[in-house]
Amino acid sequence: MKGWIYVMYYVILAIIPGCYIGFKGISIPPEINTFFVENFETRAFNAPVEADVQFSEALRTKIRNESKLKLKADDPDVSFSGEITRYDVTAEAPREGNTVALNKLEITVLINYTNHRSEKDKYSRSYSFFRTFPGDQDLQSVQDALLKDIFNQLTEKIFNETFASW
Repeated sequence: MKGWIYVMYYVILAIIPGCYIGFKGISIPPEINTFFVENFETRAFNAPVEADVQFSEALRTKIRNESKLKLKADDPDVSFSGEITRYDVTAEAPREGNTVALNKLEITVLINYTNHRSEKDKYSRSYSFFRTFPGDQDLQSVQDALLKDIFNQLTEKIFNETFASW
């Protein structure tokens, strides 16, 4: 009898995540078919030169791959613009000997979203995300991977808050 309870417990644990994913979905009105992402600007003085281009392309790719929307520069149904406003590296875990165990890279982007088919459906909002990396590693050696991961997380959050119904 006790073994049966364990089996049921694991079956339920396996089913619950699938149910959650099933409730998550995008809700884009049928009249919205096109989008445009303007090239973002970098306002953070210490951000890499290419960060704005990488973020703009990451957002375009996210929308293109996970929605029915088509990229269109002229008269899109919805548009995104904005800027990278913060790019900070901070020491997070001090240890003896005047060194740190971890550093944190945090990036903030300001997003301006406009639904051109419904002027009341727009927002301007900041999104932040960070990743830590070992204190004995140079930022330059891990920067590309950190940027990719942070931009993936930011675009996921932006996409979900813009198009997903919970």
